[in-house]
Amino acid sequence: MKMLVTGAKGFVGRKIMEYCKDAIACPSLRDASEDEVKRIVEESGADVIVHTAAVSDISTCDRCPDMSWHANVSLPVCLAKASGKRKLICFSSDQVYSGCGNPGPYTETIVNPANLYARQKLEMEQRVLEINGDAVLLRAEWMYDLYEHRDNYFMRILKAENEVYYSRRHFRGLTYVKEVAENIEKLVSVPGGVYNFGSETSQSMYDITCAFTEYIGKKIRVIDVEPQHNLWMDTSKARSFGIEFSDVLEGLKKCADDYRDDLGRHMK
Repeated sequence: MKMLVTGAKGFVGRKIMEYCKDAIACPSLRDASEDEVKRIVEESGADVIVHTAAVSDISTCDRCPDMSWHANVSLPVCLAKASGKRKLICFSSDQVYSGCGNPGPYTETIVNPANLYARQKLEMEQRVLEINGDAVLLRAEWMYDLYEHRDNYFMRILKAENEVYYSRRHFRGLTYVKEVAENIEKLVSVPGGVYNFGSETSQSMYDITCAFTEYIGKKIRVIDVEPQHNLWMDTSKARSFGIEFSDVLEGLKKCADDYRDDLGRHMK
């Protein structure tokens, strides 16, 4: 099973390339036309397309809406048109829940995007599925790894000095990117549709941070603050098809254990 991966040098794509032995890197589609996308897909010989490339920084999307729409909506739509009978797997975002009034956890059925990036991701989901009903759209959480080149929770904690601020009333999913890569091949047999994709939690960000800093021996204070909006997903739909993740705290511990010999040089 040959897998064409967009964004293969990015945070998620590089890990998929590492774990999926038959993955091939897609050339940059940033300036590609619809015909060029079709040609690249056909010439790849791939059976599966995994689309990870995106403009995911919310402030960048706000500043450059045309650029972000091209990356977050137009290119996935082109891939859907080019996919034919190939399995298409596209990354979406838990940000589609960012304006939901209830505290969660959220199932896939009710969304309320509160920023431009989230609205673009929701539009992408809908338009891709209209073209290719067998496509799998993954509402991914904030992912982490021992990775210096992208802001993520794991690195924030390692680099923190003196104190960090998290709420006892704030709940959100955090996902170890290694577990994302480990689950990708399972998605080929999953029916088309939208799936919450990542780690669940029953603990607040405050409690998770207290437990995690103790686990890695990080001597900082965790200060309770007013909560942000929850991004707290129910992943039972994906789990019913064999897509399994550690819960948030266990995933963080697993990541720490995987990099145990390297943690010290990254900690402040």
